[in-house]
Amino acid sequence: MTDRYFEDFKPGDTFTTGGVTLTEAAILDFALTYDPQPFHLDVTAAKAGPFGGLIASGFHTLAVGFRQVLDLGVLRGGSMGSPGIDELRWTRPVRPGDTLRVKGEVMETKASSSKPDRGTVRIRYAFVTQADETVLTMSAIHILKRRPA
Repeated sequence: MTDRYFEDFKPGDTFTTGGVTLTEAAILDFALTYDPQPFHLDVTAAKAGPFGGLIASGFHTLAVGFRQVLDLGVLRGGSMGSPGIDELRWTRPVRPGDTLRVKGEVMETKASSSKPDRGTVRIRYAFVTQADETVLTMSAIHILKRRPA
């Protein structure tokens, strides 16, 4: 994908990433480092827990999915960061062996009135499994450079 700037995004544009499979080892490693709750970290305890087995941390799911968006190149060239994420929801657990991909839809674009070199793009994301089950939804605002003259 070529570099994309603010002007390259239009409401209704969509994209879908490839897939990444979360292994049990990756889930345990992330949990040990960042989210050491029993249902993310301990296979035996997780079986007796609220999800009936080991699940990935929602933050792990978010990180894996966003990396896929970056690898696809959707924000390549123009990204200047983000002021935040709205309406982040984890809707289903992610289990070892699930393959995640991300679907994105541009909801809104707005040129900055105070900084003419940039604009914002709001993208609604759905992270889905190999069975097309949605496991995470969110709306993110991205600050993007305007195309160079």
